[in-house]
Amino acid sequence: MNNPYEVLGIKPGASEAEIKAAYKELVKKYHPDKYQNNPLADLAEEKLQEVNEAYDALMKNQGGRAGSSGGYGNAYGGQSRGGSTNYYAVRQAIDRGDLGAAEQMLINSPSRDAEWFFLSGMLSYRKGWIDDAVSNIRRAIDMDPNNFEYQRAYQQIASQAAMYRTRSNGQGYNNRNSDLCSDCCTIYLCSSCISPCW
Repeated sequence: MNNPYEVLGIKPGASEAEIKAAYKELVKKYHPDKYQNNPLADLAEEKLQEVNEAYDALMKNQGGRAGSSGGYGNAYGGQSRGGSTNYYAVRQAIDRGDLGAAEQMLINSPSRDAEWFFLSGMLSYRKGWIDDAVSNIRRAIDMDPNNFEYQRAYQQIASQAAMYRTRSNGQGYNNRNSDLCSDCCTIYLCSSCISPCW
């Protein structure tokens, strides 16, 4: 691995706060959202993995837990703190629509950290289980309240779900005690119209 200080663009001996600040900026810079349908996507992905590895190495030297309060953790990096769940692979499976593989990886995960709940929520979202998605992402935020990505996903999904519920209620779907129909319409519309949040 390259010099982790150079990768993060900071001076050797930087404080934990400086390491975290540099890491957050680089995660934003190389975030996959910025490289969708971009020929540089693979390069950005490699760079982001290098950034995650550098951050982990420096945080271990600091005696801290990588990502414990930085808000991004190993979201795109590879191994979870539990050591056996490749969260990046889970994200890739969800992105390509291989929900069964993503679900199996999450079921087999030994850890139930914030990233696990977030990805479980995104998996539920892709399946059309909106209430479950909102609940899991809310739990991820409770565990990692500084995570911008979790907060953004929660706001998008919760607001879209509320909008479609309002529309379906306004069209009379709930006027005949047909809550199940309303819920089905909400789930279908949400899963059809909202793009993934990462």
